[in-house]
Amino acid sequence: MSLRLHDTAARAVREFVPLEPGRAGVYVCGLTVQSQPHVGHVRSAVNFDVLRRWLLASGYQVDFIRNITDIDDKILLKSADQDRPWYNLAYEMSRELTRAYDALNVLPPTYEPAATGHVPEMLQLIEELVRDGHAYAAEDGSGDVYFDVLSWPAYGELSGQRVDDMEAAEDADPRGKRDPRDFALWKGRKDSEPATASWPSPWGPGRPGWHIECSAMAGKYLGPAFDIHGGGVDLRFPHHENEQAQSRAAGRPFASYWLHNAWITTAGEKMSKSLGNSLVVGEVLQRVRAIELRFYMVSAHYRSHVEFSFEALEEAAAGFRRVEGFLERALPVDSVVEEGAPRPSRNPGELPPAFVEAMDDDLGTPAAVGVLFDVVREGNRLLAAGEDVSALAGQVRAMLDVLGLDPADPAWGAAAGSDERLTSAVDVLVRGLLEQRAAARAAKDFAAADAIRDTLRTAGIAITDTPDGPTWELEQ
Repeated sequence: MSLRLHDTAARAVREFVPLEPGRAGVYVCGLTVQSQPHVGHVRSAVNFDVLRRWLLASGYQVDFIRNITDIDDKILLKSADQDRPWYNLAYEMSRELTRAYDALNVLPPTYEPAATGHVPEMLQLIEELVRDGHAYAAEDGSGDVYFDVLSWPAYGELSGQRVDDMEAAEDADPRGKRDPRDFALWKGRKDSEPATASWPSPWGPGRPGWHIECSAMAGKYLGPAFDIHGGGVDLRFPHHENEQAQSRAAGRPFASYWLHNAWITTAGEKMSKSLGNSLVVGEVLQRVRAIELRFYMVSAHYRSHVEFSFEALEEAAAGFRRVEGFLERALPVDSVVEEGAPRPSRNPGELPPAFVEAMDDDLGTPAAVGVLFDVVREGNRLLAAGEDVSALAGQVRAMLDVLGLDPADPAWGAAAGSDERLTSAVDVLVRGLLEQRAAARAAKDFAAADAIRDTLRTAGIAITDTPDGPTWELEQ
């Protein structure tokens, strides 16, 4: 098996050669937990989950680290707007993100470090950079520390840019910088910021800059050199460029391969809260099952931009139901994998050669899905002729398992998603009651609003009022 990956740094497809035979270290930049996750957010997680599953299928042990940024300018601003502690916002949105990952059958990472838990490692790395002349403390008394871009001649090699063509880094007050393109490693605390959002440092109380967080956490769990670094294409510059520069300037080889997934767009623009085109995962799952949403994402190549539409999503869902229909006809009902039972084999030898070839070609999921449908069509033909299709059904299950789409996987619930349909139905009913409650409150009929709240509480449903509207969850 010869896996080839499109390395962003080399701007070419390279054969994957791990640093340690039989083992792969992967670091993926997770989200800044400032708001509810939308479909564009979780695409990256699904794409790199497929990478991880294919590495496992190829016989590698995989150390998979995906971080959470739980301290950031945006988190501080949003929490202030909502009049709540920043750490409360970050914690709640982190839980929302985990629920979205779980709903889409994204395997839990080997470890999921949070930035706030790794400030000592960040300070150590910053001190090394200052000592070696690649960083400096601002002379304006701000307590800021900056990476000296001009001290690292290779700066720009990841994104293919010349320093002279770059715009100023907008991550801190430029008055303390020697060069406007220098970026913040440490941000001195401002009087307007809560005291809880700062840590002691040799330069005074403050908090880490965004870029230093990932370098420190990757080094903590994967060592100074590791195999693959991934994330969204929007992170290539400046985030990943800065990660690579500061890590290598400190003598750490860092990532051997860089992979970047493309966006999910709406109306041609990157899906985001600021553009008002966000599709929150929970809302999308009211229209399709989670397994169908994952199939929609997996069917596109990870480097291809996807223009989101519910029409395309529902078309993909219909296609996936044809695959499920074949398995239901080809396999007995009791073939659903029970919790704790052995999973279908991941031995690539049981997969169609064309599927293996597609996945080895830079995770070519569109071609791999094409092979999947070819096998399903052949299986349906043989079924109509009354022939045994157990071998073909096994191939379909093996391919779906690699893509994280096996309907029999316990992660999807019994009967290939019946739990999801039940949850979706309950969500519709609860939201209907919440709309009635909102109407009662608007009419100042607080007795009726409280009665609806109490009814939901009796049913074990907890309501949380947020600036974006009420949310609900089952009480633990």
